[in-house]
Amino acid sequence: MKPLSIFSENNHIRAHYKDKLGISYLQTSLKNCLLQAQNRQVILLCIGTDRSTGDSLGPLTGTKIKEKCFPGLKVVGTLEQPVHAENLQVTLDRINFIYENPYIIALDACLGNIDSVGFITLTQGPLKPGTAVGKELPEVGEIHLTGVVNVNGFAQYLILQNTRLYTVWQMSDVICHIFSKIYCSKFNN
Repeated sequence: MKPLSIFSENNHIRAHYKDKLGISYLQTSLKNCLLQAQNRQVILLCIGTDRSTGDSLGPLTGTKIKEKCFPGLKVVGTLEQPVHAENLQVTLDRINFIYENPYIIALDACLGNIDSVGFITLTQGPLKPGTAVGKELPEVGEIHLTGVVNVNGFAQYLILQNTRLYTVWQMSDVICHIFSKIYCSKFNN
């Protein structure tokens, strides 16, 4: 097994979901971003659909985190009410109508090279959802989290359909753990 490590460059941090030290560093970086949000409403916008295993990271994670009811965190995008290409713009319009200057964290699955599968990435700036499948969707988020669920290549829809649920589930658990650690300690430090 190759060594698992983190990379930090240009406000871009990534760690393999099995790399405890890397995930800890990613967690600390995400917590620092949330502390900078100060009094703004934090929205975790989980993008994807449960109709495709590879694209279910967002709504699966959104469901798990929403069940925990963290104070100060509004989760949008769950298995019951997914946010996807068809309703992303309407969802963004609704968020911006309800909340004044929300701090949006976008979360989505993505495809990458074979050495990147299993990596979770935290990046400053907006997410460009739908890029892997050639869709032009609105950019979203002040920061975003992505999980590389499978290898990018020809026939991305087929690749997403044939992604292992185990990988997506494990990455979702790690992301939920990150938010649990942040929100359980956020007001104690």
